[in-house]
Amino acid sequence: MDVLDLRAFGPAAVLAEVADSAAARSLAAYARAARVDAEEVVPGARTVLFDGVRDVDGLARRLADWTPDGGPERGPLVEVPVVYDGADLHDVAARWGTDVDGVVARHGEIEFVSAFCGFAPGFAYLAGLPEEHAVPRLDTPRGRVPAGSVGLAGSWCGVYPTASPGGWRLLGRTELTLWDPARYDPALLAPGTRVRFVPV
Repeated sequence: MDVLDLRAFGPAAVLAEVADSAAARSLAAYARAARVDAEEVVPGARTVLFDGVRDVDGLARRLADWTPDGGPERGPLVEVPVVYDGADLHDVAARWGTDVDGVVARHGEIEFVSAFCGFAPGFAYLAGLPEEHAVPRLDTPRGRVPAGSVGLAGSWCGVYPTASPGGWRLLGRTELTLWDPARYDPALLAPGTRVRFVPV
């Protein structure tokens, strides 16, 4: 296998390293469609974890025909209504060389995609922000970021599902419930979901 770097990760897991989050989503979708022998398939920023693997060689054979140029499948679209009044909105505008209206317009033009979830239940790392718009995390994280806060860190966008500490630069807030254990799919922005932010 020349396109995948597979390595053992604990007693019954295998980690595949790939080029980027799009390749990770593509590989995870391919693996699920191929019904690989793994209890869980978990995409990350540049990895896919296959947990509960009983036959590593068999897994490698099932993934041998995957190629990263196929791209991930398009997932469902979720529109997230946002009140753009975040504490770092003016800072982001200055970094982008525009004003607040410019930030709102640029942010709303992007179709993000949930690359993976982590940090907290329902927290989706949303890919799609151009590298030239990447912004650094805060030097000192806030002790409490309200639930529903929409923020940027590096080239990622995210929405805090619950109140928690955090160092992302805040653009605004939404009233949507990102994580609900009572739903059939608890995470609203599960990996593969396409996301548009709509100003309100």
